[in-house]
Amino acid sequence: MAIQRSILKAAGCAFALAFSAAATAQGYPNKPVHVVTPFPPGGAADVVLRLVTQRLTEAFKTPFVVDNKAGAGGAIGTEYVARAAPDGYTLLLTSSSTMSINPHLGPKSPYDPFTDFTPVVFIGYSPNVLVVTASAPIKSVSDLIAAAKSSPGKYNFGSNGIGTLSHLTGELFKQSAGINLLHVPYKGAAPAVADTAGGQVTALFAAYASVNSMMKSGRLRALGVTSTNPIDLAPDLPTLAGSGLPGFESNQWWGLYGPQGMPADITARLNAEMNKILASPENRARFGEEAIVLGGGSPADLTAYLRADYDKWGKVIRDGNIKAE
Repeated sequence: MAIQRSILKAAGCAFALAFSAAATAQGYPNKPVHVVTPFPPGGAADVVLRLVTQRLTEAFKTPFVVDNKAGAGGAIGTEYVARAAPDGYTLLLTSSSTMSINPHLGPKSPYDPFTDFTPVVFIGYSPNVLVVTASAPIKSVSDLIAAAKSSPGKYNFGSNGIGTLSHLTGELFKQSAGINLLHVPYKGAAPAVADTAGGQVTALFAAYASVNSMMKSGRLRALGVTSTNPIDLAPDLPTLAGSGLPGFESNQWWGLYGPQGMPADITARLNAEMNKILASPENRARFGEEAIVLGGGSPADLTAYLRADYDKWGKVIRDGNIKAE
């Protein structure tokens, strides 16, 4: 009888927990949800964030509020969410820099991208474009590789700063092509783009939006795109993977996360609504104008994407002996 009472008590507790979780999901959200981004306002991350929070607000009939917590290369906002209550009311919209790259740089990271968060959905990605100054006698990716091989140390590439995706993409290019290009770091995209257009540096890997106007004006020449497939905005622009560097890929990507331990039913609801948002033809067209390809899928898909990207950049960083500033 004692055993039966124990079994019945355990079953009752399990039922109560399941009922409580279901009730939690059904009542979620009943107050504003804060979507933290570890970056300042502006840029591609902000474009993604504003649309996601607007569409989630419409879907759940409850405010999803943007909360910029910038600083320390994204570590402040990211760690804030990692330590938040896992109740679904604090979410993280973050990018490859905080999840795939920064944990490999410098001192020990204050968060673990795999164990401190609950993955919700892979939001999408945007490739970089390889550009050179228009006055350079370099017309293709193979031209740049050949020039660098024939004159080691003569050519260089700019970046948005040490440890940024533009820097690491340049390092991946060097390692993949077996060439020597001097790295010239800048403090942000604007000066890097300006000096590449002016011929102070030879090449630059940059977001499409940051170089589009100078490509149109003829001051920069685009050689290739870092995604595995051409982009709709420039369908004739070849990929680096198809220009003699098989498998070459480098994308800035975004994902939605909660703190570790967020209830599975809340995660599932968020994932379902996000997949509807990301599948919308209207939203896909809107983001296509920014060279952003929307994603989707399961939480496991986001983790798999992170794992591959994390491992890739870890190897590039180790092989290049790259340290944070």
